[in-house]
Amino acid sequence: MSERDDRLEREMNERKEAARRQSPRFTGPMRNMIPTGEKHDVKGSVAKLLRFIGRYKSALVLALVFAVGSTVFAIVGPKVMSTATTLLFEGVMAKLAGTGSIDFDRISTVLLQTLALYLFAAACSFAQGWVLSFVAQKTSFNLRKEIAQKIDRLPVGYFESSSVGDVLSRITNDVDTLGQSLNQSLSEAVRSLVMIVGVLAMMLSINPVMALCVLLVLPISMLLVRLVVKWSQKYFFAQQESLGRIDGQIEETFSGHAVVKAFGAEDQVIRSFDEINERLYESAWKSQFLSGLMRPLLDLTSNLAYVAVVILGAVFAARGVVTVGDIQAFVQYVRNFTQPITSLAQVGNMLQQTAAAAERVFEFLEAPEEECQEATSLPDGIATEVDFDHVRFGYIEGTPVIRDFTAHVKAGQTVALVGPTGAGKTTMMKLLMRFYDVQEGSIRIGGRDVRSFDRDDLRSLFGMVLQDAWLFNGTVRENIRYGRPDATDAEVEAAAKRAFAHHFIETLPGGYDCVINEDASNISAGQRQLLTIARAFVSDRRMLILDEATSSVDTRTERRIQSAMDELMKGRTSFVIAHRLSTIRNADLILVIDQGDVVEQGTHDELIERGGFYADLYNSQFTDIALRETA
Repeated sequence: MSERDDRLEREMNERKEAARRQSPRFTGPMRNMIPTGEKHDVKGSVAKLLRFIGRYKSALVLALVFAVGSTVFAIVGPKVMSTATTLLFEGVMAKLAGTGSIDFDRISTVLLQTLALYLFAAACSFAQGWVLSFVAQKTSFNLRKEIAQKIDRLPVGYFESSSVGDVLSRITNDVDTLGQSLNQSLSEAVRSLVMIVGVLAMMLSINPVMALCVLLVLPISMLLVRLVVKWSQKYFFAQQESLGRIDGQIEETFSGHAVVKAFGAEDQVIRSFDEINERLYESAWKSQFLSGLMRPLLDLTSNLAYVAVVILGAVFAARGVVTVGDIQAFVQYVRNFTQPITSLAQVGNMLQQTAAAAERVFEFLEAPEEECQEATSLPDGIATEVDFDHVRFGYIEGTPVIRDFTAHVKAGQTVALVGPTGAGKTTMMKLLMRFYDVQEGSIRIGGRDVRSFDRDDLRSLFGMVLQDAWLFNGTVRENIRYGRPDATDAEVEAAAKRAFAHHFIETLPGGYDCVINEDASNISAGQRQLLTIARAFVSDRRMLILDEATSSVDTRTERRIQSAMDELMKGRTSFVIAHRLSTIRNADLILVIDQGDVVEQGTHDELIERGGFYADLYNSQFTDIALRETA
């Protein structure tokens, strides 16, 4: 079985590495952020988690006090009870010998004292559980909060190279695992440790020899626990990693459900899911089975200690070394001693899952963020002229996307970027907004290098309309207002009218208060595009980036929007990325990009007259249209 498991693990790692090298999502500049599941720092992850929990030191100290109180009362209980047992035994023997009777008054007093001790122990245990539950859930709360804040600080490249489902799994599954396991393991660990120390002290006070016999259980138990943990640890990590992968696969399938159905790829998706699910099943049953061995193994060692104590107790009682009540108390202490050892083993089992989840959570929290260098605030009224000076950039080292891009854009100009797919048009806009930083050369706005500005200040200059129309789950009004949160209802409606979205909004149930669902599937692609254009209108930024902004609307609507966009772009420095070249004929400057370089620049008429690369692109589009109409 061991050889088969090792072979399976090697095959899994080989498949993971092959997928990591081949998958396009791992080709971005942040590819080293993606965990491969090959190395795990258990101690480091647990240490980070303990430091994170350390912010609640006062609550943990209070929980420790309650744990000590609960354990002390519970430990003293059997000793007090032994007095009642001894009184009852001596009373019975005296009655049988005719020399006395059973002192029920003293026995009743002892029993009432025992009851009071157990009630106090229960109250302290309840208080301890309440405090530790607060610590565990507050830890989960703060982890989610820090993850949410971390998302805002991560560079765009992280999300271009990471599985959405895996990130969501870290936020949900892994944090939930931490919360649940901490809630159980913290309370049990504190109680068990205090119980072991207290019970050991009581056993030593009764009879050191019998206590030593019980102590022999510890090394055997620790050895068994260590072996089980060593065997099961890798499967717990594989389980959490597979869970993240299966979440990613489900999220992708759900998002692209229409495409899956359209291309009849259901069988392929099911096969992919079954493969990941099989890996999850393999790692899950092995981790749970191996960890489940702890309790029966520890119960075996506990029973051996129990038998040894009974035999020794009988011998010592016959010799008069200990009383019958002491033997009864010691037997209870044996159970109270071995039970927390078993509990600690179960805690160790939970801690493996906790460590696996903690590693994934802290791996995300420690992912490289956007560089926070010394940055100056954006000067008020800064000129919006833009200079691209010999810009060079590549997502992968040694594979440039932008080779030597140089251009000058005057303030207020409308600049169109055209060229074949993959030429680097969108990449240039990402560099302009500092989603990435240039590797060579510079980009300057108003004569100042964009790298000298704070990213938030820099991006506050731009309004954007992208080809992928992003809307969130909320009302139409809220989605438009996203461009400027303080916009009034009148300004929102005015922006919608200028974007020619007002008419269709009025036809929706509830109008501007109509709720757009999670994936915006209750409105058409063209309507989604109109809303993002309205959002750009209401933002009223000094610079605009329009990336195929009218790609999802019909020709008639496109013409109406184009006239509105022309009005919007007046006086603003605007960058328009377009494949339909008819939409950028009025641009002040057209930059023709091919393989990361500006190969031509000028106005539409100048470039057509030149008869170069742009003229070929433009004429080929109209030739294709004419051929389609003829056909």
